[in-house]
Amino acid sequence: MALKVAIVGRPNVGKSTLFNRLVGKRLALVDDRPGVTRDRRYADGNIGDMDLTLIDTAGYEDVTDDSLESRMREQTEAGIEDADVILFMMDAREGVTSLDEIFAERLRRQDKPVILLANKSESRESGGGVGEAYSLGFGEPVAISAEHGEGMADLYAALVTASADIFIEEIDEPDKPIRIAIIGRPNAGKSTLINRLIGEDRLLTGPEAGITRDSISVDWEYEGQNIRLVDTAGMRRKARVQEKLEKLSVADTIRAITFAEVVVVVMDKDNAFDVQDLQLADLVEREGRALVYVASKWDLEENPQARMAELKRMADDKLPQLKGSPFVALSAHSGRGVERLMPAVLKAHELWSVKVKTKDLNDWLSMATQRHPPPAVDGKRIKTKYMAQTKARPPTFVLFASRGGNLPDHYLRYLTNSIRESFDLPGVPIRLTVKGGSENPYAAGGAKSGPERYKGDAKTAPRKVRKKEEEESHLPGKALEQKKTRVAKPRVISGVKASSSKKAGSSVAIQKGARGGARQVSRSGRIRTGQKHAPKK
Repeated sequence: MALKVAIVGRPNVGKSTLFNRLVGKRLALVDDRPGVTRDRRYADGNIGDMDLTLIDTAGYEDVTDDSLESRMREQTEAGIEDADVILFMMDAREGVTSLDEIFAERLRRQDKPVILLANKSESRESGGGVGEAYSLGFGEPVAISAEHGEGMADLYAALVTASADIFIEEIDEPDKPIRIAIIGRPNAGKSTLINRLIGEDRLLTGPEAGITRDSISVDWEYEGQNIRLVDTAGMRRKARVQEKLEKLSVADTIRAITFAEVVVVVMDKDNAFDVQDLQLADLVEREGRALVYVASKWDLEENPQARMAELKRMADDKLPQLKGSPFVALSAHSGRGVERLMPAVLKAHELWSVKVKTKDLNDWLSMATQRHPPPAVDGKRIKTKYMAQTKARPPTFVLFASRGGNLPDHYLRYLTNSIRESFDLPGVPIRLTVKGGSENPYAAGGAKSGPERYKGDAKTAPRKVRKKEEEESHLPGKALEQKKTRVAKPRVISGVKASSSKKAGSSVAIQKGARGGARQVSRSGRIRTGQKHAPKK
């Protein structure tokens, strides 16, 4: 088992920044404003060769009333009680404040090793604050910079010294837990529901809307099964989310949905299946996660049976792609109906992980196509060949068919709904893909087409066709006249012996000379007789 280390201090001294650095991920939300962290958060991290279980806490406030700050202080004190070593962080730029002194007095009562950290010590202005830290009574402070990673070697040495007398019990690694994300709109009762399930006030709750900002993971065991509950921030409509911190909270919630296996959508019974609830449920279906509906504050409902029937009808009408998802009505405040939630969650997880035999799938495919054959596209019937399941979580199937790319969407919906009904998979998101042999994988845009090669302008440009008149216009005057004469008159093969034509070359024609008389000429117009003209007298 790793060493439990709690990071504590007043607000806005860099506790979450150090938490993220030791964990190696940006798990905790970080912002310039104070009081971003409200709940205590656990995560596994390390420094050097030392494994740590880190506890990020809220900024300490010296308040004891019923306000939100007082409840945050109680969460911080619970983290201190659970830790083996305490990292007390102060701001070296601002020096020791009165709140630091009050918190130091509180920590001196703990019978646990405390390491004083002077954060933000990367600049020259922080030297005076590091000197003031000696007055807190925890020995020499460790100067670090959580933002830039400076002083981590000194922090490692201090942790090794502080944990020398601490016995760390070795325990077996637990089985992989089922990850369950609790989502919904603000003030729907998500944190109260988790506290009711685990039986303790683990998460910060109250009448204020939007208390939870980070996605807090809580490990729990239910009937021998390891469970990891993830409490998320309430999600409002996208148009209403303007502040940077709320955008970070929404992004953290979406990430929790992505890594969850079962998602519980908590809705207020009076405003159930509002636009935001429908969008959240559709997001869960698109991510391929198992879904469970929860109607909270059910102890205030006057007509529970009629209202339950109405809500189930609304769920099937507005979300037909998730028809048959389990629906649980409960009251997290009074505990009424909470015992029905976990059986519904485990049942949804079991269906989400189902695997269907290939033989049963093909028997079902034969009956489904006989009952409703595939439609004809462009006058040709589409023939289904066989079907197989490629993976579970969610169940994913592949249908092989001739000309499968032309299978219409309505027929795919028919097959998907038929799978859900025939194999008893209510509310489970099903993925169905179709593969066929009609598509050419090497065609443009195909699976094996690859990037298109650039052939250049010289090769791709169309070849210019030059007209015959343009070619003849470049000839000299005498050659042009002979060209026209040769083209205009047909060739006459007569009065010439075969032997003479062979001796003269290719075929010859009879052409009259200027003074009469026949002369043998070749294609080029030259006289082939070999006689010279007599000089003119």
